[in-house]
Amino acid sequence: MHPTFHPALVNGSAGDPVLFVDCLFDKRALLFDLGDIRALPPRKLMRISHVFVSHAHMDHFIGFDWLLRMLLGRDKALYLFGPKGFVAQVEHRLHGYTWNLVQNYDSDFTLHVTELDDDGAGLRASFHCRSMFLRADETPVVFPGNVLLSEPAMQVRYALLDHGGIRCVAYALEESVHVNVWKNRLQDLGLPVGAWLHELKQAVLRREPEHWTILVAWREGGVEHERLMALAELKPALHIVPGQKIAYVTDVAWCEDNVARISGLALDADLLFIEATFLERDAEHGRRKFHLTARQSGEIARAAGAGCVITMHHSPRYQGSDLASLRAEVASSFGGNVL
Repeated sequence: MHPTFHPALVNGSAGDPVLFVDCLFDKRALLFDLGDIRALPPRKLMRISHVFVSHAHMDHFIGFDWLLRMLLGRDKALYLFGPKGFVAQVEHRLHGYTWNLVQNYDSDFTLHVTELDDDGAGLRASFHCRSMFLRADETPVVFPGNVLLSEPAMQVRYALLDHGGIRCVAYALEESVHVNVWKNRLQDLGLPVGAWLHELKQAVLRREPEHWTILVAWREGGVEHERLMALAELKPALHIVPGQKIAYVTDVAWCEDNVARISGLALDADLLFIEATFLERDAEHGRRKFHLTARQSGEIARAAGAGCVITMHHSPRYQGSDLASLRAEVASSFGGNVL
């Protein structure tokens, strides 16, 4: 099975936490946190459609200016999400620059910024390049079930967590279902592989009825061929399985409420990206810094029933064998696969 989501920690396990998720077949990518992103080439930055920021500490948000610079002047909309106060924080960053020439751009690069409050409520505003990024279209929003992004192929949910008196946001990205094409069954139907398969997959994701028709078009021997076929006729060539789930958790205090919220959000995640900032021997330091120890991260992963844990946000105090010890502590309390 070819996974739809291809996640990668941009700066490894010890650098700024930034998770880049390439969406196969969708020609776009999602970004979780916005720390140092200079390792991402422009071609990948151009693919980003949504950015989910945990909080605005420098190591999670300093990459905003670099992303802005790369996208400025392009005909593109970028959607950003963050905790309460995030709209004003983006606004202040934008107002730190002079924009007297942007009205000359042919395109109107736009930021749609949403901040998240408790009880599924929030605030959204837009910032248009050709309007010198003045705040516009401010409106309250609600997110039933804490769902931020809901599309036929995927959804993103969030949980608000405590990070030493400020709100920090954890996210879960979930594929609706995963649709694979069995080429041998296509051949049995006398059909070729082609661009039409994308529409077939989208029809399944949209849960179209069995009589829904798909135009199967291909070129063979210099001749164009077309067949209009019902979804029910084409489904035998598909293998439909549960989709991927990826959870992203960082910068949280070890407390009962946080553990419950993370466990619920990350329930049965295939991949759990979670901070393991300190060794258990430094648990008191972790408590003062409102970060998780490796043991605590493993316990949360076990409670969530995660399939695999990818550790990140390791303290720079650890080098060499201590990094191996961090992962060993996670594995010991998790009891599963740790990368």
